Amino acid sequence: MINVLIKTESHYTVNRDRVREVIAKVLSAKGVKARVEVSLSVVGDRMMKSLNKKYRDLDETTDVLSFPLSEEKKDAPFIDMPDGILRLGDIVISYPVAREEASDENKLVDDKIDELVEHGMLHLLGQHHGD
Repeated sequence: MINVLIKTESHYTVNRDRVREVIAKVLSAKGVKARVEVSLSVVGDRMMKSLNKKYRDLDETTDVLSFPLSEEKKDAPFIDMPDGILRLGDIVISYPVAREEASDENKLVDDKIDELVEHGMLHLLGQHHGD
């Protein structure tokens, strides 16, 4: 079972079924069979810039940020959750940046959102740039 909590600002619409499918695909590809919970927030540039400044000390917007619920520790086993649900963390996507990148790359916005969700999921699963 995959529980995806999706929050969007009213004027930023995303295809929730597609988002859930992308998350399921990533989890399947990585061999994750546990009950999983992930949250996704779709925000505007002002909120994304604020988050980027607070957590990365970059005073600019970005397309996607990921916030794993647990810190990565090498050689540390996963701890079984008391309720059996693996809570991976949060993905935050800037809809305006996604829309702009989709236009620049000649893609549909939904396709770009899918790409950013996948990118965020890989970060939540511990994969980083260059891995």
